[in-house]
Amino acid sequence: MEAYQLLIDLHKNADRQGPGGDEETEKALSLAGIDRTTPLKIADIGCGTGASTLLLARLLNARITAVDFLQEFLEVLERRAESQGLSGKITPLCCSMDKLPFENGEFDVIWSEGAIYNIGFEKGVTDWYRYLKPGGMLIVSEITWITASRPSELQKYWEGEYPEIDMPSSKIGVLEKSGYSPLGYFVLPEHCWLDNYYRPMQARFEDFLDRNGNSEEARAIVDAENREIELYEKYKAHYSYGVYIARKLDHGNP
Repeated sequence: MEAYQLLIDLHKNADRQGPGGDEETEKALSLAGIDRTTPLKIADIGCGTGASTLLLARLLNARITAVDFLQEFLEVLERRAESQGLSGKITPLCCSMDKLPFENGEFDVIWSEGAIYNIGFEKGVTDWYRYLKPGGMLIVSEITWITASRPSELQKYWEGEYPEIDMPSSKIGVLEKSGYSPLGYFVLPEHCWLDNYYRPMQARFEDFLDRNGNSEEARAIVDAENREIELYEKYKAHYSYGVYIARKLDHGNP
């Protein structure tokens, strides 16, 4: 089985495919000043199996287009939405986040938790700008250094995994030059990583290996995930996901 299919198998029945939490999603909503009664059109880009999608659907008067390039994840989202009575508020869309079929000015809110790294922060916020209405809100989480210096082992690892990792000031600068007015920023706390993402993943490793015949490829994925977890436990004071909230400025393109 190819590596990406193994990764799908490991993650498709998880509540989350990355660090995050319901309280933190609500905090982002509050910082954005989003009215929960106003009808909204939202795109949740890189939604995975829908942790944020489902919460937004419960909390807001919104119609949500849930975008992911993995149909397997969207099928899980559809089942969860149906079981929670939310199917009428969510439209799954299987496509790549760099080839979105949206109209200019279509959305009140673009939401993306732990996913924009797939195309890069700068490309994402620049490309998605046109899909927002003037004054529309962008809420994204992005892997971020939270100290000005960090151990070389950690620096080397994350620059290999995601060269765009940077300080919050740099990310906010990208938003400003891309036509947004930054409104808020906060760091995901430790429980979003350990309790909500890493520990549940570790609990799935044994069944994952059994399902896949304890193959070399499956073991390599578990080893890589364990390496990432070990680094986080050792160096969590130096990095996290930053949640960035910004408004599209009312005048033209940047």
